[in-house]
Amino acid sequence: MGQADLQKPFKECSIKGSITLYDYQTKKWTFSNQTDAMTPTLPASTFKVVNTLIALETGVIKDENELVKWHGKTDTARYGYRPSIYRDLSLKQAFKMSAGWVYVVLSARIGKKRYRHYLSQCKYGNIDLSQPGDDFWNFGKFAISPKNQIEILKGVYEETLPFSKRSFRMLKKIMVAEQSKDYVIRAKTGWTRDGGKDTGWWIGYIEKGKGNSTQVYFFATRLIKSRADKNKNFGKCRKTITRKVLKQMGIL
Repeated sequence: MGQADLQKPFKECSIKGSITLYDYQTKKWTFSNQTDAMTPTLPASTFKVVNTLIALETGVIKDENELVKWHGKTDTARYGYRPSIYRDLSLKQAFKMSAGWVYVVLSARIGKKRYRHYLSQCKYGNIDLSQPGDDFWNFGKFAISPKNQIEILKGVYEETLPFSKRSFRMLKKIMVAEQSKDYVIRAKTGWTRDGGKDTGWWIGYIEKGKGNSTQVYFFATRLIKSRADKNKNFGKCRKTITRKVLKQMGIL
């Protein structure tokens, strides 16, 4: 599959970006844009994958069903208006609904010292946590590349990152985005509006088949545009582009 073919879905969405794929069976990488695949940016809500593991491992939250009390603070300028998430939520709900405030509350409990410890062990991004406050994954200089995202997801799948089996079990349960008789997709979206641009992600992995015949494919799609460029399909295109490429590659 040539890079030109992989660019088509991006053109159809009128958005610049890239998709990075990794075939676990053949250990083969596929890049729509290799330079972009190595370029780090803010992870936005895709950080919830590792953040969930850290929150569970440090015990700041008991399990995926524990409720986090709504703190009553809305910051619509930074996060937009989302009344559906302004209530007590479980970790599982916060992950599924991408309720950032829950993870900001947990982040304050975890503290940057413990984040540095785990992120260093995971080799996650640039570990630049210099942004003041507790939401360093949506704002500031913290950054990860699409290729590094897949390396992290591979560590999740293999359970080789420095977390317990219990934490992995809970994360994998809440990561299920889609399930059919043929495959399971475990994934997370992300979107930040920092620095005058929209940065949108969809990262995850697909398991096809069962038992010894299971085939696994990893993906990291990232879209970037100026906030001044209006494109009402930006959010949707993260998944649309990914699905089109996965179909093109014969994975879905």
